[in-house]
Amino acid sequence: MNFFAGPKLLVIDELGYLPLLEDGASALFQVISQRYLKSSTILTTNVGIADWAGAFGDATVAAAMLDRLLHRAAVAGIDGPSYRLRGHRNQAETLRAGVNARVS
Repeated sequence: MNFFAGPKLLVIDELGYLPLLEDGASALFQVISQRYLKSSTILTTNVGIADWAGAFGDATVAAAMLDRLLHRAAVAGIDGPSYRLRGHRNQAETLRAGVNARVS
């Protein structure tokens, strides 16, 4: 736990992408609790706050984590197409335009 509690900034990317087992949710809660009001934490997730209980399998642990995370937090909700797929989408449109030009 000291490894995760130590840095001034901890970034946890794609939280909830894979379900956490009970031990994982408990360990994450311990990390969040140790860092609470001492260090900064950035989380990225595609799981809405209302769905955290299901993602972590325990409504009490989810509520306790959210209580600590949201106190004095800035939440940035991002809605729209995937940034990672942007390049693929542009390439597909270019190919489609080339095929359509040949067919016409």
